[in-house]
Order: sequence, then C-alpha cells, then structure tokens
Amino acid sequence: MKVIRNILDIPKIKNPVVTNGTFDGTHLGHDKILNQLITSAKNIDGKSVVLTYWPHPRVVLGKENDDFKLLFTIEERIELLQSYNIDYLIILEFTKEFAAQTSEEFIQNILINKIKTKKLILGYNHRFGKNREGSYEYLIRNASKYGFEIEEISKQVIDEEGISSTKIRNAIAIGDIETANNYLNKRFFIHGKVIHGKQLGRTIGFPTANIQLEFKHKIIPADGVYAVRVFYNNIHFFGMMNIGIKPSLNLNKHSLEVHIFNFNEDIYGKTLKIEFIKKIRNEIKFDSLEDLKYQLQTDKLNILGLIAID
Repeated sequence: MKVIRNILDIPKIKNPVVTNGTFDGTHLGHDKILNQLITSAKNIDGKSVVLTYWPHPRVVLGKENDDFKLLFTIEERIELLQSYNIDYLIILEFTKEFAAQTSEEFIQNILINKIKTKKLILGYNHRFGKNREGSYEYLIRNASKYGFEIEEISKQVIDEEGISSTKIRNAIAIGDIETANNYLNKRFFIHGKVIHGKQLGRTIGFPTANIQLEFKHKIIPADGVYAVRVFYNNIHFFGMMNIGIKPSLNLNKHSLEVHIFNFNEDIYGKTLKIEFIKKIRNEIKFDSLEDLKYQLQTDKLNILGLIAID
C-alpha cells in the first residue's frame, strides 16, 4: 500500500476506484466497503484508493471538547489498512479551510481533477462537503456530469444493531472489550512508550511496565484489570494490564501498567503494542500488599486459563 500524505503528491492512478471517510477503527461495516473496493478495482483492471483525513474532522471543527476520543491514531489506521492489500491510501490534511468546501467543490477538486475517479464507493448514509450537504442521493442526481460510477454499501447489522465507531467507543469506555472486538472484527489495541514508574510491582513479584500514550484523543478502556497481548520486537507475549489509580497503593494518579508474563527485558523508552482481550475485574482496594499479591496471582491464573482456549 502506497501512503500519500500530500495532495500535491497524488500520482497518476490507473482506473481509480475510490472510497472516502475517516475509517476510525476499520470495523465490520468498513470491511464490507474495503472488500468491495478491492473487488471493484480488480474488475476494471484498476487500483483501489482509500481517501481519509487527519486530524479527525470533529477535532478540527471544535465540535467536541477534549473528552472526545478516537479508536485509532492515523499511524494505527495505516497499520490496519495495510492488512487489506489496498493500493493507495491518500491522507488529506483536514483544516477549517478544507471543511469550507462545498460538496460540489470537493467532487470537482479532489475526486475528478486530482484523482480522476472511475468509481466511487460510499458507506451507508455517508455525508461529505460543507455542512455535510453531499450524499449518495446528491451524487446520483448529478452523476451524468461527473463521469464516474457510484455505489453505496448497505447498512451492516450485528444483533440487529447498526455498527458504528461511536458504538465501539462506547463499549470500550465501559470496559466491554468483547463487544468492541466483535464489532471491530479484531482486537482493540494501543501503542505506548514504556516510562519509569515507582517500581512497586516488582516488590511483590509482579513487575509492570508503565505505559505513556502520546496522543491525547486516543480512547482508553474503563478502569480495571484486563487480559492483554503485548507485542515487542515482533514477538507477542500475554499479560495483564491495570488501568486506574491503584487504590491499594494510595498513589491517586491515573496510570496504565502492564505485567508481561514470562518476560524479563529492559524496555524503558521502547514502544509496545498492546491488544485487549477481555476485562477481568474492576479495580479493588486491598487491605494489604499480601492481599493484593494473592489477587494478582488469581488474576494471572484466570488469564492463563482464558488464553489457553483463545
């Protein structure tokens, strides 16, 4: 997949079949769009093109406060999209000036003049352009002057609920990782740098890596203890992650800490990828470190049993 980050760098693309959106999560609904994109491109001996934006439009337009969270950063989105064997990923810088374009200006300036689109595939109820005035219906009404084919993918349903990035965010926010992973059709993950902590975990036999996220709008699961899979140097390890304030230690500072099973390496300053498998329990305040240690041992056994059948 060729990644293009500047509109001026868009090359001549053979028979481009294009889809357009933020693609925060590449969930099951996105799977349908992307698979159809690739199939359609092959059918006309063309190339598949995903057109997306960064920063996220809702952040740039100020429609959300600092509490607004995204499932994935742009680099994580690139990682996810690479698995689909898409030919081109075009990342357009989203600014207030860009947002001021009418839907007609977007179609003419980007889809026709820059990309020379042969076919456009849209997700269900997708809107674009200033004030979200552009739509599938608008495109169909004006199709004769554009010179490209238009297709809309029908709404995807799981358990009679429409899939959306918002529903996935809501599931993660309450710690319902299994529902989020089901909608995503993959495990939710984060990337974070290992930083120095107080090293209290190693005093009870459970050393942890303190994780620092560098992107403030990245969503974090609800406080609690989670079964996770950790990737380091292209090798994966299982482990357990605590998210919260660690009430038994009276630190009262929110943190993300992961204990990696069967692992003993110096990884300060390194970046880890951490996949979430399942929430094991809520945070608990224990009366002593011995009680905490016993619970951690129980948590580990529970997770080892879980991953044995994963």
